[in-house]
Amino acid sequence: MRMAVIALARSAAVVGAGLAGLLLAWAGDLHGLESSPAYLLLAATLLAVGLVGSTRDISLADVRAHLSTVLLAVTVGVIAKAALIAGVMFLIFRDPAMLVLGVAVAQIDPLAVAAMSRPDRTSPRARSILSIWASFDDPVTVLLTVYFSAIALDLRGGASGSAPGMLGNRPLDLLLGLGANLAFAALTWLLWRLLLAAGLREDAAVGPRIRSTLRWTAVALLIVLVLFAAWQFLMLGLAIAGLFFRPRLGPVVGRSTQAAYLVATFLLGLLLVQGVDVVEGVVLGLAAVAAHLLVSAPISRGLPTADRRYLAWGQQNGLTAVILALVLERNFPGTVGVVATAIVVINSIHALATVLLDRHRPPGRPDAAPSRPETDPTGLPHMREIPSTRTLEPER
Repeated sequence: MRMAVIALARSAAVVGAGLAGLLLAWAGDLHGLESSPAYLLLAATLLAVGLVGSTRDISLADVRAHLSTVLLAVTVGVIAKAALIAGVMFLIFRDPAMLVLGVAVAQIDPLAVAAMSRPDRTSPRARSILSIWASFDDPVTVLLTVYFSAIALDLRGGASGSAPGMLGNRPLDLLLGLGANLAFAALTWLLWRLLLAAGLREDAAVGPRIRSTLRWTAVALLIVLVLFAAWQFLMLGLAIAGLFFRPRLGPVVGRSTQAAYLVATFLLGLLLVQGVDVVEGVVLGLAAVAAHLLVSAPISRGLPTADRRYLAWGQQNGLTAVILALVLERNFPGTVGVVATAIVVINSIHALATVLLDRHRPPGRPDAAPSRPETDPTGLPHMREIPSTRTLEPER
């Protein structure tokens, strides 16, 4: 009950932020906001904050231990799903911009992860798959969107400008952008190694004052890195850095992500005053749900029927889709109106499906289900449950 109240309060806050932005834009007659440098920097910063939050959830030890599941989650669960959505949108509307919009809604929102991770709904093995899937889909979706935008602009003839940040619509621009991202990641790695050598390691024989100074230095550096990556739109480099540059932040990451969601929704409301595209948004939402249904089949193969059903109807969008829409609005006008409509469609279907699945759920706890044989086709015969960190941020 308490978790339901918290979720309801957060949903109300998000809706309130969007309405506040819409009312302000309507009363102030705001137009052309998406073209201002301040807006672009703020949108990129929000994206960087969300990306750091998602990459910190990825456990390298779990990646090494369950590499086959990780590969399935990244290739089938993210890339194949994004390609399916983008393909459907392009075939129906024949607009290269639809390729980008299809990728922007391909990830799973943390709310869906938390809802499906309840012990009375899914088994530990299903929650393990979901945790890995959810940890990788945000950074991969962000990177796919950035590079797909360059492809879409090239198909459009570059008439709408250049892709976000340092990316252009020419192969040379893409190579230069890739080199800049890798250089940023390499510099970040060197800074992290210096901090560890100075005594940031847990087992380092340093005094508490030095350790505290090093921790605050690492946090300050992380903030600088996020801001610099947002300024130059080095999202690939930031995603790589998030795999190893991990100072202790406690609940700060979770709260920062929630704050970013509210700010992003407020900005979304500001732009919604320009109108919404109902037809394109509904088609995008239905395509995202259908694509998730298809790709969940090979990922959930070998799981109990109840687990497969919950995973199949687990598509839900939130922070990442909203921020990507904000970032893409400059180069692809109308993105916000389409994505906002799609989010409503996707989340409504998810909520309805969850209610129906709960109503027809067989009695008994999934945790009590018998274990699968050693040759489980999911590749997870001994996988321990990976706790979901998309909503609760542990000390690192």
